[in-house]
Amino acid sequence: MQVAVIGGGIIGVSSAYFLAEAGHEVVVIERHGNVAEQASFGNGGLIAPGAVTHWSCARAPRSFIASMFKAAAPLRLRPGLRTERWQWLRRWLAESTLERFCIHLERMQRVAYYSHHVLQQVQERHGFSFEQTRGFLQLYGDAQALLQAQPLLDLLNEHERPHQLIDAAAARLIEPALMPSTPLVGALYLPHDEAGNCALFTKQLKHEAQRMGVTFHFNTAVQAIQTDGMHIALDIDERRFHADAVVLAAGVDSARLLAGLGMRLPLQPVIAYAATATIRNFDAAPLAALGDTGSKVIIARLGDRMRMSAMAEPGAAHMQMPDMAFGALLQVAGEWFPDASNYNKAQFWSATRNLLPDGAPLIGATPVPHVYVNMAHGAHSWAMAAGSGKIIADLISGRTPEIDMDGLGLSRVC
Repeated sequence: MQVAVIGGGIIGVSSAYFLAEAGHEVVVIERHGNVAEQASFGNGGLIAPGAVTHWSCARAPRSFIASMFKAAAPLRLRPGLRTERWQWLRRWLAESTLERFCIHLERMQRVAYYSHHVLQQVQERHGFSFEQTRGFLQLYGDAQALLQAQPLLDLLNEHERPHQLIDAAAARLIEPALMPSTPLVGALYLPHDEAGNCALFTKQLKHEAQRMGVTFHFNTAVQAIQTDGMHIALDIDERRFHADAVVLAAGVDSARLLAGLGMRLPLQPVIAYAATATIRNFDAAPLAALGDTGSKVIIARLGDRMRMSAMAEPGAAHMQMPDMAFGALLQVAGEWFPDASNYNKAQFWSATRNLLPDGAPLIGATPVPHVYVNMAHGAHSWAMAAGSGKIIADLISGRTPEIDMDGLGLSRVC
């Protein structure tokens, strides 16, 4: 089949790679000048299926309301949201029960663990090196935060995922540079989870996809998708191109293209922030990756750099880079690793991602024949990319995916 993939981020390139591996003729259409130039460029770096989770939990509404008017909070709500965004937040609140949270968590981790397995196969096949580190620490600064981690621990235990709940002393043995005076009551250690440079991996995968015959068209935007008999038509720069199937992996642009096909999904753009700082004192820097539960900030070691990241502002429609938001990222890094870097020289980045109220991705066919989606992975696109790409290639090829697809298709939200 001739398959067009719209979007050149980690999800789109992974989809193209596995479609080509399945024997299809694939073209990737990307509106920027190269792959991984938006959400995948400043990705936080986590390939940590055990750490995959979502905001929708019993405590989340209180946390967001409490931080709503704190300009420096890495995760916050912005006053004055438009009506449709408040409607999205109401749906999110409806998902914020313990029962619903556990359902969402299982779906997300189902994809993420499968994806980690697929990613390891790809890495072994091609010998990719992308500044990866092994192991992830989720830090808990108080007993209440540790108590609220119980649903995640229950799921890890139920599926026998490798993990350890450790005390502060054991956490500091794993990450010796952690600041001794910063409050820490315990940590969740995921020894097999990883971090790595998402943009670097995406470019390496792009070269392999090209070797397999995938064609990339950059600086090219799809204005609309049309049904045209047995084919799908793409309107690009006042010209029309045809394909046997199309995969939407275009980030926030996917919502617009789906709306043109009569599908209005409960998607909202969420701004993600990241700061990258060069390490100046390696003895005082993290060895791998960790997460600060209180602030929701991820700190990942990428070669000789540290990346601090967090998602923020659901419903935000701008790409401004507020100093206070980035200051909050650097504050968290400074609290845990104060001597690791000259944080005042950090480079800042932001991009938007689509997010559904329940946090799980959408992978599969749409009601429009030959139109597929691979989208809405939120902050965990890197952790879910390889598996999602393999799944979409299996579906288009008429094969049964290797994991249970319950709750991952459009029937969940349509």
